[in-house]
Amino acid sequence: MSFWDHVDQLRGAILRSVAYILVLFVVGFFFKGPLFDGVVLRPTRPDFWLYRLLDVDLSIDLINIDIAAQFFTHIKVTLLIALVAAFPLICYEIWRFVVPALYETEKAVLRKAFALGGGLFYLGVAIGYFVVMPVLLVFFNDYEVSASVVNTFSLHSYISIFTAMVFLMGLLFEFPSVLAVLGHFGVVSRGILRRGWRVAIMVILILSAVLTPTGDPFTLLVVALPLLLLYELSILIVPERKQS
Repeated sequence: MSFWDHVDQLRGAILRSVAYILVLFVVGFFFKGPLFDGVVLRPTRPDFWLYRLLDVDLSIDLINIDIAAQFFTHIKVTLLIALVAAFPLICYEIWRFVVPALYETEKAVLRKAFALGGGLFYLGVAIGYFVVMPVLLVFFNDYEVSASVVNTFSLHSYISIFTAMVFLMGLLFEFPSVLAVLGHFGVVSRGILRRGWRVAIMVILILSAVLTPTGDPFTLLVVALPLLLLYELSILIVPERKQS
């Protein structure tokens, strides 16, 4: 195909991906109650599963100090949920675009990488929502510099942590699948990853510090720990470079 034919295919893939997101956004927008009360704000309630498991008494009342914050929070979070829900469809559109240019061996590798990436994405989302998010809430709700200072969380600060811990954790969990593809094409190898573990730890800590909305050491470590485990997983799945 000509260059413009490729551009036309890319445009179609982008438009279809945007359409998937918009449809899911509209559906989610009109189900505000179940979306927020049943999912987004559920970790603020004492009946959340992790609190019952750990026998933790936690109940957080959020406040709003901005006139338009609740409206824009509704839009922002609904769009985030739409992106998460549309992720498999977006991956399929990317696959449809790149597959004609691949050899059969490359198709097999990328097919496995897409499958692994999709599973890891939702695993990251689940860990961020069901584990990391409530752990952070328990820690910050109980932490105090003085008994005379009462912890009261704003809607904006809660949504910032929710977005980072859920969506970004899903994206960060794509790390092993990306390295697996790079390893197949000889860009990295198992030996390189083993030798570079010190640099990897530094990069992961810096990345975690940049991505965490609060910037405190506890949140940094909570985010960095799964990434370090993913790096170890990457060492296992990335092939060793063959000696010529």
